[in-house]
Amino acid sequence: MSRSTVETEPGSEPPPPGDDHAFFGQPRGLLTLSGLEVWERFSFLGMQAILVLYFADTVAHGGMGMSSGTAASVSAAYGTLVYLVSVAGGWLADRMLGSYRAVLWGGILIACGHYSMAVPTATMTWVGLGLISAGTGLLKPNVATMVGKLYRTDDDRRDAGFALYYMAINIGAFAGPLITGWLGDHRGWHWGFSAAAVGMTFGLIQYVMGRRHLAGRKHAAEFALAPDAMRRAVLVIVLGILTAAVLATLLAVVGYLTMDRFVDLLTLISVIAPVVYFVVMFRSPRVTDEERGRLRPYIVFFLASTVFNFILFQAYSTMMLLAASNAETTILGYDFPASWYASALGAFEVALAPVVAALWVRMGHRQPHASNKIAIGVVLGGLSFLLMVLPTSGHSSDDYLMSAWWIVGSYFLLGLGDILLETSGMSATTKLAPAAFSSQTMSLWFLSLALANGIQAQTVKLYDDVSKPAYFGVNGAIAVAAGLAVMALAPWLRRTMHPVH
Repeated sequence: MSRSTVETEPGSEPPPPGDDHAFFGQPRGLLTLSGLEVWERFSFLGMQAILVLYFADTVAHGGMGMSSGTAASVSAAYGTLVYLVSVAGGWLADRMLGSYRAVLWGGILIACGHYSMAVPTATMTWVGLGLISAGTGLLKPNVATMVGKLYRTDDDRRDAGFALYYMAINIGAFAGPLITGWLGDHRGWHWGFSAAAVGMTFGLIQYVMGRRHLAGRKHAAEFALAPDAMRRAVLVIVLGILTAAVLATLLAVVGYLTMDRFVDLLTLISVIAPVVYFVVMFRSPRVTDEERGRLRPYIVFFLASTVFNFILFQAYSTMMLLAASNAETTILGYDFPASWYASALGAFEVALAPVVAALWVRMGHRQPHASNKIAIGVVLGGLSFLLMVLPTSGHSSDDYLMSAWWIVGSYFLLGLGDILLETSGMSATTKLAPAAFSSQTMSLWFLSLALANGIQAQTVKLYDDVSKPAYFGVNGAIAVAAGLAVMALAPWLRRTMHPVH
């Protein structure tokens, strides 16, 4: 067997002969998974680009009539729920469903959620968001796992394959807001949600049609529970979901479970979950002293990811609200919906990712340490907010309009920072995680995203109460300070991470 041939695992179906180099020298299955991610991101970020605007729009205009701060807070809480559920999604794939079926059922739930949101009622909006949260939790952590299974561990094409996969994500992130944003602006918000539903349906169709090209695809979970344990787990999950639904409904009916309290609860869980996760790893007898030593620097990276993503996720909340109310929607004579600004982020990442990758290849061993790449990413995230202090300052009223280039420039800094932090952070996660927890590294990374959204859900409540320069200035300054702190810790990080670079 050649070095680049996938080792077929027992119980899995081998891909057809000739698949191994069928897609730009990569396995044919990469096209299937990348195609799924294009449409999943198209639907998810296309919907998210207009979600906060839909929440904040008046009821008479088809919106939910929320204040700007509440709209941003609820949107952030939805993101918190998505990433918290993703932790469970990895476990369900490992123990019960298998990666292929987890992704399939996740995609079905996502599509059903978007179709539900296409129905113009508030009830169906909440039902849809619940289905999308559950579906994304099943799909998102397991697609990347399936990409990894296309390659042998020592396959030199692995990093290039993940680069193509990451580019597919950003193609979807670019295209989604363009379509949903135009429809939401010209035809109505629920038309935009319908486009997201159709996009996810396309993704599912090509995923099922291309399933035979997915090396390592199994009919059962890789570490499946024993039959008795499986039945007990299914019973506990079903009863748990039903109990939670009934309890939540009763508390809502009596007026105790308000939207604010639900947001606060999700924030609390997003704080507790990573603390518990780290405590379990540090105390686990399966973790060696050497691995425990490498967990300490990872905590720094985890917190850096939280700070950066706190800024990044506001590209779809407070920045969307600012663009809708105080930014011109004309560039070079062309008019566009405010939600199209979200596409700029995806466009910059598609354009900049290969440039950054080529730079690291050219620099070789002279490239910055992972800690410095992450630190620079966090600083760039902070600068993207500090930049917004300039156009929002010095106005006597809130009816001013800034040039579109201010927000475009902010998204450029944010996109470059995202490339630096995400690629280095994911790499560090896989290298620093203890062997006994290696299959749960994606869960750990998703917890930093959940925490970022949980914190955002609280801070964005201040968006209506403080001046725009103060809001963007304070948040941006905190992020820059966090990035500089990581830089200051670089000597200690290099020493404790050794030999990981």
